[in-house]
Amino acid sequence: MIEFATVARPYAKALFELAEQKQQTECWLGGLAQLAWLVQQPQVSGLLGRVDTDAAQKANELTALLDCPDAVKSAEFGNFVQVLAQEKRLTVLPEIYAQYQNLVLMQNHVEKAVIYTAYDVAAKEQAKIVSDLEQYFNTRLQASFQTDPELIGGVKVEVGDQVLDLSVQAKLNRLYTAMTN
Repeated sequence: MIEFATVARPYAKALFELAEQKQQTECWLGGLAQLAWLVQQPQVSGLLGRVDTDAAQKANELTALLDCPDAVKSAEFGNFVQVLAQEKRLTVLPEIYAQYQNLVLMQNHVEKAVIYTAYDVAAKEQAKIVSDLEQYFNTRLQASFQTDPELIGGVKVEVGDQVLDLSVQAKLNRLYTAMTN
């Protein structure tokens, strides 16, 4: 969804800058997460698609569904949702949330990491893997684990545009390439 990313970027950046001024970055992150989830629900999606409902009413009904602290229901956050509704951009909320989340992570000097393993890993082992990877990449990581049986063993890590492939599958592929060349 490159188009959504292009549309969402200025909204995410503007909201992030406002949230920094109001010292509400983490709180508004939670509100955005809820909004992103809500607009993907069939019932809410149906409401947003109705042509007989004006933008202000859609924004009000959407913010009324939020279950979060009063700070998220602040005038500034509500105005943001109103602007999105006026510009018919409410469906872009999941991408705005993703980009806003990336801005918060950058502010906190944290990067997202996706760690692929061949089998499920216990929580204690996950913590050790993340700790080792934080030292390797020299940054704090917000890691998510995914199982990929094709790896056979080991791990494959994606941090931003960097890939660290320590899987058995990758080693076998390198061995095969070396033997055939």
